[in-house]
Amino acid sequence: MVAIVTDPLKQLVADLVKLNDSDASNQYYAAIGRSEQWNATDTPPTPQRSLAEEIDFRNSMQSVKLIGDVSRVIPRANWTSGSIYDAYDDAQVGYPTNTYYVLNNNQQVYMCLSQSKSATGVVQVSTVEPTGGTNGTPFRGTDGYVWKFMYSISSLDASKFQSANFIPVKLVEGVDTNSPVSDTEQKGVQDAAIKGQVVGYEVVVAGQYTGTPTLTIEGDGTGANATAVMSNNQVVDVKVTDSSDNTFKLANMGQNYNYASVKISGGGTVSENAQIRPILSPPMGLGHDPTDDLKSSSLMFNAKPSGEESLDFIIGQDFRQVGLLKNPKVDSSGNVGRQLMVQGRHYSGDSDSGGGTLFSASTGRAVRGLQMASVSANFTEDKTIVGGTSGAKAIVDKDSGSGSGTALFYHQNDSTGFANFIAGEALTESDGTGGGNIEASSGYDSGTAAFIKAEVNPFTGDLLYIDNRAAITRSAEQTEDIKIVIQV
Repeated sequence: MVAIVTDPLKQLVADLVKLNDSDASNQYYAAIGRSEQWNATDTPPTPQRSLAEEIDFRNSMQSVKLIGDVSRVIPRANWTSGSIYDAYDDAQVGYPTNTYYVLNNNQQVYMCLSQSKSATGVVQVSTVEPTGGTNGTPFRGTDGYVWKFMYSISSLDASKFQSANFIPVKLVEGVDTNSPVSDTEQKGVQDAAIKGQVVGYEVVVAGQYTGTPTLTIEGDGTGANATAVMSNNQVVDVKVTDSSDNTFKLANMGQNYNYASVKISGGGTVSENAQIRPILSPPMGLGHDPTDDLKSSSLMFNAKPSGEESLDFIIGQDFRQVGLLKNPKVDSSGNVGRQLMVQGRHYSGDSDSGGGTLFSASTGRAVRGLQMASVSANFTEDKTIVGGTSGAKAIVDKDSGSGSGTALFYHQNDSTGFANFIAGEALTESDGTGGGNIEASSGYDSGTAAFIKAEVNPFTGDLLYIDNRAAITRSAEQTEDIKIVIQV
């Protein structure tokens, strides 16, 4: 059996995720981690959709930052002189190579309704950047392309959701006197959309005529008119124009069509009948909902960790993974449940996963720590520490310095194993010179206790997204702009 997932379903799923994000009972976080190299060349591998991949991500998670905003997005397509752009087509599947919309240099998005073609029907490049027409009325540029203004991207939305590959798109539900100009402008275009227009035509069969045939639009709407463009006795193009002066006429797109066909008559002697397919707008009209018109089925989540973020983000350390985490919980047990090697590589999770308090702070540290009673030689990030009594191993994420009171933060993975350190034992580096002794008290977070809990338990919450990348080193003056795109 052959089946498809329709664009409306993709958009529905995206809407449900966005609605879920806006629910105050849910918290979404951007998570970063993995300080150790991927391999000898430190080349990031392609993430795999597997439990093992998820476990590895959780093992090496460093910090989380609350998602500040989320938006629907579409692939970015900058208008460039000398490029060919496709016209909107109701039969289009996905995004064509030559996109049917563009972003101009003024942060305005336009949809192409008709390409420029030569007298013989050959598609021409676009040479005039679309501007103006912000009331949403389609217009023909001097290069022959017909464009319709859709919306402008505000500077705020651009800073949050615009990247080299994506731009934001949204439906403006309502405006008031405090609304941005871009929202008010877009709402006007949405409200002015004309239902059921015939926005263009595809010449399926060119036919053969000695004259110019007459095109009549038949269907359940009214007002649609079109003119055949002839070359070598064939129909090479169809324009939504007035036959008397060949100018673009909005009224000739008609309105209220749910279905339509083109009746071809006249044309002198007919050797072969042409076949022309009308292209219909969405039922509510182009511009009524740009998320629908532009086939948006992707969401971008944005977070911007800055500097240390109250010591929750590690300065001077690098990270190689970014994830999206939903509803993690507070680390109430010191992650003593990181027992991942039960029955092979089974993920049991932490005791917090079955209950406990949802983590709700804006940032959180996901690595555990050891309180050092003394340090004889500084520990080094990314080196492997070994417990002299327990034999436990771990990778150093952050060493705060030397002497009494030093907090040494670490993570464990398959290569180190998951054995627990013991209070009071000596620590050395197997691949470095660091050394010292853990505090003798076996408690948690008392100042003189051996162990420091993570703030957020990385083994709780739903891990929705994993991105492997090249190493990024953090500094105190640095702000990461983390943009996570989920494509349905």
